[in-house]
Amino acid sequence: MSATVRILQTDGVFRIEMARPEKKNALTAEMYATMADALAGADVDPAVRVILISGAGGNFTAGNDLTDFLDKPPMDESAPVYRFIEGFARLQKPFVAAVEGVAVGVGTTMLLHCDLAYAGSGARFALPFANLGLTPEAASSLLLPLCVGHARAAEMLMLGEVFLRAARA
Repeated sequence: MSATVRILQTDGVFRIEMARPEKKNALTAEMYATMADALAGADVDPAVRVILISGAGGNFTAGNDLTDFLDKPPMDESAPVYRFIEGFARLQKPFVAAVEGVAVGVGTTMLLHCDLAYAGSGARFALPFANLGLTPEAASSLLLPLCVGHARAAEMLMLGEVFLRAARA
């Protein structure tokens, strides 16, 4: 656990809370490392039945802290960000997200790997990869069309506009 990631395990629920509310839980290399290690440990712990990820202070995550990301760019597959993405993509245990506020970039793409993702009524999502000149990560260009169809996925990935959670019928 670190000051910016809280880990709590109770009654079979392993909770990871991104806890940097003053920066809308923007992710740093240190946070990625902590969460990658937490996911790996939880996935093999027989006492853990489900892994829940959430954000503190009214937001899920604003995605990467761009200053930290530029200061400590991932150089190879051992980089914390890659370990985290590979960790949630390979989980064997149920992976659940509780989303409120913003979920930007990896904050949205990780949801494609969740077994369940609950979004509050004020949740807002963005995939700003094209606007930043980046390639979408975490297999999102494969998984998003499977979830929402090709045309909607292309719009979401190519335009990078904010979108809201879909209302339930």
